[in-house]
Amino acid sequence: MDTIQTFYNELAPHYEKLFLDWSKTVSEQADIIDKILAREGLSRNSRLLDCACGIGTQAIGLASLGYSVTASDISEGALFEAKKRSAAAKTEVRFQQADFKRLDAVFSGKFDAVLAMDNALPHEITEEGLSAALRSIASAVLDGGLFIASIRDYDELIKTKPPYSPPYIHEADGEKRLSFQTWKWEGDVYRLTQYIIEDGATLSVKKFDCVYRAVSRRELSKLLLKSGFKEVKWLFPKETGFYQPIVIARKG
Repeated sequence: MDTIQTFYNELAPHYEKLFLDWSKTVSEQADIIDKILAREGLSRNSRLLDCACGIGTQAIGLASLGYSVTASDISEGALFEAKKRSAAAKTEVRFQQADFKRLDAVFSGKFDAVLAMDNALPHEITEEGLSAALRSIASAVLDGGLFIASIRDYDELIKTKPPYSPPYIHEADGEKRLSFQTWKWEGDVYRLTQYIIEDGATLSVKKFDCVYRAVSRRELSKLLLKSGFKEVKWLFPKETGFYQPIVIARKG
């Protein structure tokens, strides 16, 4: 089992704790993506593949709006959580374990749009790995269809290489929850450690480790164009309300 699978298998049961209100986030992000899809000419009859679905944060919300949603992830633990949450929300999502570098090994059909949100692509810490992922994703998109992804604003972060992310502090019913990340940089690659601290009747400290690469918007745009997409554009949080920059690429 590789580092990414281990990270998400272990984090999955606790992932909801990174949000003040995960269910509200599901609804809010679905509305944001729905508006983007509509502006790009896709209706709610469209077939979507969320190829890095995690615990279903985007897939479940989009399915609730009427989209035909297939969701895949490399992590068995994340898929287990996603299936439970989809059932609880009474949404119809088809789940499948898949590495987004090898989607054609799992999916024979193509989709109107493929999604990879929440900084999933920069887990590929080499240009070769990222290129393989983008070619795989392009193979799953219909001609004229879309790929939509979000990544951290690495164009800014790489300038200062911060050693940690700002903490999130949630307090409710006399209990406090603190989550934050530390980042150890080596060039443009950094080791991320996610901490979740819960201070209630007892004190609980959990940590999860993974690795990312700071991928610039220029590099990602260039690789998308080499992978079979013909139009690439970027939307920013002030435009969309989403917490990360979003890239939209149309299949050529």
